[in-house]
Amino acid sequence: MSPKLARADFDRVKLGMVEVVPIAAVEWGALNPARGENGPRAADLWGDRTETCATGFLVRFAEGFSSPPHIHNTTYRGVVIEGLIHNDDSGAAEMWMPAGSYWTQPAGESHITAADGSGRLVYIEIQSGPYLVQPVEETFDAGERAVNIHASNLVWLDESSAAGIDLPASVLAGEGPRVSYLWGNPQDEEASGALVELPAGFAGNLHSDGPSLRVVVVTGQPSVILPKSDGGVQLDPGSYIGSSAGGGQWLSLTTNKKCVIYVRSEGALSVTSTEPR
Repeated sequence: MSPKLARADFDRVKLGMVEVVPIAAVEWGALNPARGENGPRAADLWGDRTETCATGFLVRFAEGFSSPPHIHNTTYRGVVIEGLIHNDDSGAAEMWMPAGSYWTQPAGESHITAADGSGRLVYIEIQSGPYLVQPVEETFDAGERAVNIHASNLVWLDESSAAGIDLPASVLAGEGPRVSYLWGNPQDEEASGALVELPAGFAGNLHSDGPSLRVVVVTGQPSVILPKSDGGVQLDPGSYIGSSAGGGQWLSLTTNKKCVIYVRSEGALSVTSTEPR
């Protein structure tokens, strides 16, 4: 009998080629073991941040957290999920980035990270590990430059200007999905990242031409329709859905209220609406 799943109150689950990791089930550990229990907590969603592979993981900061100047051995990308984050040179004026903001931190560049507000939760992604925190005395120039994009400065594209959004006419009369491309080329075979905003009442599919499609919930509570199940699984911010296998990937989502998700796609990404609600 197919399981009936309504809410993500279970552990990691994999049905078919789809894996779901609700935030309530992630395993937290120290982001920087040298700081012990007082430092930020981290949880891998996919990959392994201690190995050489690409990885996506959550970081939760303590209230009032502010790091000393430091560097990392690898470049990372970050998306704010809860609270406010400041990430910049130690002498820079504070720019607090709310949920939905995006930043990159180049390998070898000295910086500080601070967190405020409620939740203080971010998603971090690296192309190769391990992810290490190193002293500022080891600063080096990798030829990359930092990016900080406040959520209010994102550029959103709708069906009239973004390739890959396909909606029936009845949905186009109202609010449709929007995409904000963050990194990479979304139309080639390499990995790329984007924020996707799904309107209230959306029912449809995300599709990637490549071998993997990874989604992290940023705001809202979308539901994913799992293969071999009778219902959808509602996911809270910080939860993860992934599909990886040979050929193209599909994820079917619905949402009762507007939500924003981060999508990492290998191959061209498309968003397709099914029956309008």
